[in-house]
Formats: sequence, C-alpha cells, structure tokens
Amino acid sequence: MKSKTWIKNGHIVLPNTVIKGQIVIEEGRIAEIVEGGFQKTSVLPEDQVIDAQDCYIMPGIIDMHCDALEKEMQPRPNTLFPVHMAFFELEKKLATSGITTMYHSLTLSDEWGVREQGMVVNIIQKINQYKKQRAMINHKIHLRYEVTFLEGIKILEKMIREKQIDFMSYMDHTPGQGQFRDKAAYKDFVKAYGVDEEKELEAFFDKSVESQQKINWNKLISLAKSAGKNGIHLASHDDDTKDKIETLVACEGVISEFPINLEIAEYAMSKGMSVCVGAPNIIRGKSHSNNMRAIDAINHHAADIICSDYLPSAIVPAIFHLAQEKVKLTEAVKMATLNPAKVLGIDHNVGTLEAGKYADLIVIKLHEGYPIIRQTMVGGKIVYQSDYFEMNDERVDSVC
Repeated sequence: MKSKTWIKNGHIVLPNTVIKGQIVIEEGRIAEIVEGGFQKTSVLPEDQVIDAQDCYIMPGIIDMHCDALEKEMQPRPNTLFPVHMAFFELEKKLATSGITTMYHSLTLSDEWGVREQGMVVNIIQKINQYKKQRAMINHKIHLRYEVTFLEGIKILEKMIREKQIDFMSYMDHTPGQGQFRDKAAYKDFVKAYGVDEEKELEAFFDKSVESQQKINWNKLISLAKSAGKNGIHLASHDDDTKDKIETLVACEGVISEFPINLEIAEYAMSKGMSVCVGAPNIIRGKSHSNNMRAIDAINHHAADIICSDYLPSAIVPAIFHLAQEKVKLTEAVKMATLNPAKVLGIDHNVGTLEAGKYADLIVIKLHEGYPIIRQTMVGGKIVYQSDYFEMNDERVDSVC
C-alpha cells in the first residue's frame, strides 16, 4: 500500500462552503476530504501528517494573465537578463505567491526589448523546454498577439500548429482607442522598454495606425476558431466597444480581459463571455490606466475571473480583500481558481479541492487580516514552505 499525506486541522475552502477537516493525498491527487476532527487511528506509520494549525486550505491559484516574466527579464529599460535566470527565479516567487498554474503572458509584436519577436519566440521555446526538465509549478504559455503586427501572423500560425502555446489573446494598442486612448500614456508605457526617441516613437505610432487599417479579420477569426478546436482558447484585450465584443464572439473567444468600462464588461457577460480583471486594481481601488475599477465590475456581477496582471503577489491578498468587501470567500476564491480553470478547459484536473483532482493547494494564515502563505503544494509535493521565529531581546539590535 502506498503512503498517504494528511493535512489536518484546516479550514478547507470548497466551491460553496468552508469546512473544518482534513485532506488526504495519495499519488499526487486528492484521495479524500474528511470533515470533522482528526482521527489518528486512520493514519498508517508510513503516512505523512501535516498540521494546518487552523489555517485556510484552498485550491492553488490559476493565473491566466501575468507578464511578470517580462519584468523579470527586463526590470529596467535597456537591461535584459537571461531567460533561464528569469524563469528559475520567477517560479520561486510564483510558488510563494500561491500560484500553482501560471499562464505566462508574452507579447508577439513589433516592439522592442523583451517584446521583440525573435526574443519572444526564444522565450517560449525555452519555457517549453525547461518545464519538461524540472519545475516547481505548472507552466503554460499565454501568447498575446498584437493584431497590428501584420507580419507576425505566420509566427502565430506556426505556434498554434505546433502547439507551442496554451492560450492566446488578440490586442490592439494603437493609440487613440482601447487602453491607450491618450497617446501620451502610451508613450510613457513604451518608454519602459527602453525607447525614448521621439522620432522613433512617432514612426512606430504612425505604422500602427496604418497597419490597423490592413488587419485581415477574416483570417484572424478563422485562425482563432481553428485554435479553439485544439484547446487553445482566445481572449480579447482592453475592449472599449460593443463591436470588439462582437468580434470576440465571431472568433468563438471566451474571455474579455480588462474591459475599459462597466458597460462593455456587462455587455461581454451578456454575450456569454467571462470577464477578467486585475488583482492590483482590486487592491489599489483603481486602474493604473484610469480605466474601469475592478471592484465596480465585481459588484455589478460583470467580472468572474481575477488574474495577477503584472504582480503575482497581489492575487491572494485581492481574494481576501474581496472577502472584506462582502464578497463570499468561496466566490472570491473561485474567481482565481475554478472560474479560470473552467474557461480554459483544465477544470477536470485543477481548480477545486475535491477527490480525484491534483493536490495543487495552498495553506494560508491570516495575520491581522492579511493572508500569509505558509505552504504551497503542487501535485502533492511541497514546493514552498515558510515558518517564523519569535523575536526576543537578544535578537533585537540596540539603538544605543
């Protein structure tokens, strides 16, 4: 008989309720969830027992949109670090943030630095290589295709055909619409990638406007449908008109990411789409681009998915922030676990704590209301664990 792992004395967050009990793990999957007091007589000598100490136990986070890898590779303009270093260092941060499945958001465009097309192709190849060799968490690829990058359509087709990606989104960052209605705001954004020459920026903007008129939407719609049939679902990005939602529907897309205003978010939901908002927006109470407040969409039932966007450490605090805002904890948790798992087609294995699914879970202790992750488990293996020591007079440096 194979040994089991027991996680006892935890407040287990199930899809619709929270129970006190224990989780039994066998061969990387949840074998059983038992409500009530821990029965030591059920444990065999070879079993491992972990005491959750009244912490919350919830499913691991499934983050469908985060460009943290770009930030890890290029933390400042004109500073590029190796892919392997960024990958290995970032996944440690992801595990400490409770993320057990990450869809790395990488941009295929005619931009610069870490978003240069050759660089992006290389990054994707490296991630697919590294995750097969060893990994702390589940790594997947979310390819963000800039639709004005007309030459990139062949690269996108190849990646879909060869199944190099797991999820994709169409986006249009042409100044004057979408996220960057203000041209100056886009200039500030692009400068973060090391471009500061006014003439170069203006030439890039002019090319984007010109390319926008040449987009072959029939081709993009056909490509999206083909990808969807192979399990590579489509999202749209920064939707600001109903026409864009209708285009997403025509593409058989499934998610509207970061709609610009509440009206469009509600329209997307009315069309059967999921709507994704960012955890940093929830915590800060506002958009960094002065667009829709995420909490407004959630309160109007016009958003059902939370992603970390650009800050992995924000997603678990955002969940508990919502719980303080009178959103049921179980519903807030589902927005970062079950809901993205469902829409991306992986909910048969992850997204909830239930028998038969992988034991991807996190153990969280509240410290003065703030969630601190004590343990992250992926496939029944502990990939992150923390403990604390109590300060005493001997350890406190004197100021005298």
